[in-house]
Amino acid sequence: MLQRLAASRRLPAAAAAAAAAAAVRCVSSGSVDIKVPLNFWAGKRQTSPEKCNKENVYEPATGRVLCHLEPCGAVEVDQAVKAAKSAFGHWSKMSGMERARIMIEAAHIIESRREEIAEMEVVDNGKSITEARLDVDSGRLCIEYYAALASTLAGQHVQLPGGSFAYTRREPLGVCVGIGAWNYPFQIAAWKSAPALACGNSMVFKPSPVTPVTAVMLAEIYAKAGAPEGLLNVVQGGPETGSLLCHHPDVAKVSFTGSVSTGKKIMEMASKGVKPVTLELGGKSPLLIFQDSDLENAVRGAMMANFLSQGQVCSNGTRVFVQKDILPEFVEEVVKRTRTIEIGDPLLESTRMGALVNQPHLEKVLSFVDQAKKEGATVLYGGEAFVPSDPKLRGGYYMTPCVLGDCTDEMTCVKEEIFGPVMSVLSFETEEEVLLRANDTTMGLAAGVFTRDVKRAHRVVEYLKAGSCFINNYNITPVEVPFGGFKMSGIGRENGQVTVEYYSQLKTVFVEMGDVDSLF
Repeated sequence: MLQRLAASRRLPAAAAAAAAAAAVRCVSSGSVDIKVPLNFWAGKRQTSPEKCNKENVYEPATGRVLCHLEPCGAVEVDQAVKAAKSAFGHWSKMSGMERARIMIEAAHIIESRREEIAEMEVVDNGKSITEARLDVDSGRLCIEYYAALASTLAGQHVQLPGGSFAYTRREPLGVCVGIGAWNYPFQIAAWKSAPALACGNSMVFKPSPVTPVTAVMLAEIYAKAGAPEGLLNVVQGGPETGSLLCHHPDVAKVSFTGSVSTGKKIMEMASKGVKPVTLELGGKSPLLIFQDSDLENAVRGAMMANFLSQGQVCSNGTRVFVQKDILPEFVEEVVKRTRTIEIGDPLLESTRMGALVNQPHLEKVLSFVDQAKKEGATVLYGGEAFVPSDPKLRGGYYMTPCVLGDCTDEMTCVKEEIFGPVMSVLSFETEEEVLLRANDTTMGLAAGVFTRDVKRAHRVVEYLKAGSCFINNYNITPVEVPFGGFKMSGIGRENGQVTVEYYSQLKTVFVEMGDVDSLF
């Protein structure tokens, strides 16, 4: 997901591009070995005194072991939550302006370390350096945005009869838990921590065990910016660690980004303590392209809707419905451009598609392509494992981006989330028909429409059952705008002013200025 490029930095777009091109690369694929601990609480990196089974973490670009993960058990989780609880006592008493100063300083540090963080994100996740820089920018902008909101949080005064009155206070929840996904490790950590901290909460964040590196960098940045020790803590681990966090009695809220199946489990665990949850889950989003569309922009939109981050984006518009009369021209142009996507070392400026996150996921995505062929879809391009010419990359997890034609609504590739660079193209004839087909899914994270008819655009968006809709663009996610889904794609929102409501609670205070009118 992308912030608009021109707004993503303080520099003008042209200057930002020039600065990126001139940046000195600090790392190269296969050159990084991470030896420092990846758990962080009470203001520093932590190691467990107990012997535990460390897990290998692999660099997607090369397939080599990048570092070793030390999963947190009950003792470590409790220490992290206690650190967060201690920090909450101080942080929640600070004014919004005081919290904002620290958050703005954190944003400045992120901007000064943009290239370093982006490079580590590439090593950790496998996406291209071009995209990683924009992800870092999005994280920084999110922190800046909520820093600006921190001093505006306020309640309401209500005048009542007889001079009495009532007022409301917007108060923090306490210790919040954030559980991140592996497709946007740094950005998600920022998107969850920024509104939580702005509202006066503290947080314990658990990254995906597949991509554990950059969330810890964010925790260190907050600490360096002057945050109290324990304000943002990072615990590593898999489902067991997540379960310990959800069940911990001192945790007030859980925010999760990931699959629908795991989101259901998170919701069930949180319900034991009647804890509020924010769930940003999967999607199988439709992209509707009408015959009156600007074809050039429609093709660009379809590419952005399917191939960002190697297709590993929850909001991707992977069901591309194209009106029948322009289908041949659209497919021809999409295939032509897909062929030109440069695959390879994600740290090279020229690369537009890096590696998928790990070997099991690569195999899963390729199996979807095989299944599509068995069910009658035509592979118009790609869908195969790719081996780069660079010897050090030959163990990486690469594939060619895939365009599937002759797809029907009943096919597995159309019904299930693939989470890889696979575009399924379907044809339609009428607006009424395509709306029924577009909404025929249990998920509703995003949707898009391309048309020159402004009335149609707004009419179609009204009927699309999705939380984030795009007209004549796709996968643009400014931090000022709420992001989230309908149906099984989630509960609550990330970003925008409304998210303050998900990280705070409202207290009502009644003030009697006269005598008690008693019935007894």
